[in-house]
Amino acid sequence: MKLEFSENAVHDLVRLREFIAKNNPQAAERVSLRLRQAIRKLVLHPDIGHRVPEIENVRELIAGKYVVRYIIKSDTLFVLRIWHGKEYCSS
Repeated sequence: MKLEFSENAVHDLVRLREFIAKNNPQAAERVSLRLRQAIRKLVLHPDIGHRVPEIENVRELIAGKYVVRYIIKSDTLFVLRIWHGKEYCSS
């Protein structure tokens, strides 16, 4: 399965890493690594995320304190957005 990121998802990754790095660059690296590992796991097992009931064909994975929202189109896992859980609850 191929992996693609929306422009928003790329922006989310950069934004989250920069936010964490302001106070703790090592933590930013750890979070970035864990998110990349979770997304790689999704490529191998795309059904591990649960369906988002209110949005057809969209799934999400909880990766620690982060939410990865994605869709599967034929042979491609397309990451739509990535949020910290606190952002997600308020959005």
